Amino acid sequence: MSTRWVTVDDGVRLSVSITGPGDAPTLVCVHGYPDNSSLWDGVVAELSGRFRVVTYDVRGAGASDKPTDPAAYRLDRLAADLAAVAEDVSPGRPVHLLAHDWGSIQSWHAVTGEWLRGRVASFTSISGPCLDHAAHWFRSGLRSPRRWRAVLRQALHSTYIGFFQLPRLPELAWRTGVAARVVRRTEPHEPAPVISDAVHGLNLYRANMPSRLGEPAARYADVPVQVLAPIGDPFVTAPLQTEIARWVPDLRVRRIAGGHWVVREAPARIARAAAELVDHVEGGPEPRALRRTRVGRRPGGRFAGNLVVVTGAGSGIGRATALAFAGEGADVVLADIDPAAWERTAGEIRARGAVAAGYTVDVGDAEAMEKFAASVAAEHGVPDIVVNNAGVGVAGSFVDTSVADWERVIDVNLWGVIHGSMLFGRQLVERGEGGHVVNVASMAAYLPNSLLPAYSTTKAAVLQLSECLRVEFARQGIGVSAICPGFVRTAIASTTTFAGAGAREQDERRQRSGRMIARRNFAPEKVAADILRAVQRDTPVVASTPEAKATLALSRLTPGLLRAAARRL
Repeated sequence: MSTRWVTVDDGVRLSVSITGPGDAPTLVCVHGYPDNSSLWDGVVAELSGRFRVVTYDVRGAGASDKPTDPAAYRLDRLAADLAAVAEDVSPGRPVHLLAHDWGSIQSWHAVTGEWLRGRVASFTSISGPCLDHAAHWFRSGLRSPRRWRAVLRQALHSTYIGFFQLPRLPELAWRTGVAARVVRRTEPHEPAPVISDAVHGLNLYRANMPSRLGEPAARYADVPVQVLAPIGDPFVTAPLQTEIARWVPDLRVRRIAGGHWVVREAPARIARAAAELVDHVEGGPEPRALRRTRVGRRPGGRFAGNLVVVTGAGSGIGRATALAFAGEGADVVLADIDPAAWERTAGEIRARGAVAAGYTVDVGDAEAMEKFAASVAAEHGVPDIVVNNAGVGVAGSFVDTSVADWERVIDVNLWGVIHGSMLFGRQLVERGEGGHVVNVASMAAYLPNSLLPAYSTTKAAVLQLSECLRVEFARQGIGVSAICPGFVRTAIASTTTFAGAGAREQDERRQRSGRMIARRNFAPEKVAADILRAVQRDTPVVASTPEAKATLALSRLTPGLLRAAARRL
């Protein structure tokens, strides 16, 4: 790492550090308030082997000079500082910007003005809007009843800005440690700031916020922009940062798990996202993560750019679901214990011009599922949507159901869902960009009966597991849905084990069950449509057939009546 001074035209000296190979693309990182350039240490460690990473202490922070006049902190002055640093570290070659909080605010000002015209190749912004964009957002929101709630929520999150306008009290709050304790209560990953940085940085608010109460300017960005919006940010809500498509023609929005200081909390997450945009702008292929987050120009359907994993994809609901996602623009990974079955589904998808890959997997085999999940991540990337659908049927009374029958149905119906949710769930959590897990349960999960005790037990467990995962994964922005169909026209009857029945009786019962399901004639494509709708709307539980809907209502409203009816049947 090398360190240098950049002196700007009003005499302020800025401390600049450079790490990484000299011939690599230059990434300039701009910190916010009340931080200094040490904010980026984790990101620098991740990226400095591939890029020439530049960090600097903005005026008033770290080792840089600290003017006392609030006018020295106006956005025009900060934009000129950024332009001077870019010119010094990368003369003649555009730089890429990565900025957070007030670093983003001043970077927006520079990118949408004349200071960096033709000097920026891409811009990744975190938790810091353009102040003019924010003013337009507030004004338009007040005129729209549908957006009042979002505007009010952001206004409540921004009350500290009014406090920072007061004389002396904000300085006292920082010097006594009160302000640092408030920050740590909401953001445990943020250490206590350097008091000098916090006190001098108050001038950012005092020099710029009052002037933005007037008529905001129309400011357009003519470079590729990526907004990383932490879903747990207590200061800057996602709508304020992301609803800016009218100002940014080439925009990508990624909602990421984390709080306001996600840069410190998860530097690898920030580094990966920034690197994907830089690599693409520098001539590399556009990765799926960028394609699926592009705003306004994402052709191909509701799930274009998404990667979807479907187990039990060789037939029935799994096949219909895989085809439905492919029809909405998703790339699909198929898994089934029968290789010929998933190959048929893959052929149908490819014949429609979509992308499909397949794997032969027994979902009840822990080792096989670990290899499958690792292969998907290595060969295709982390999936955005996982549909744990594979299942088998076991029918017959409890006393006739053998231990082997129980082990088989638990291995596939329950352990298969556990394996899929656990292995791919970990990948989604580590990636930190949300996603969705769909677990296919059944109406039998909430319908007491004497015909399917083993099957019902596993499906009830899947339903409750899904509810628990939904609570846990919500903090990571990952949705979870349980799908509970009733009688659906699939081939499950032909593979169902009827406990206590001999070979001939097995065949007879399978045929009778198959004829009954065929007469019911509820198509698996209808369940697939419910699955896609559940992912899109993040619905927790979906009863997918009329009888499943009625049974769910009875189980909640009159469970005693449902039990009585089950005894009669």
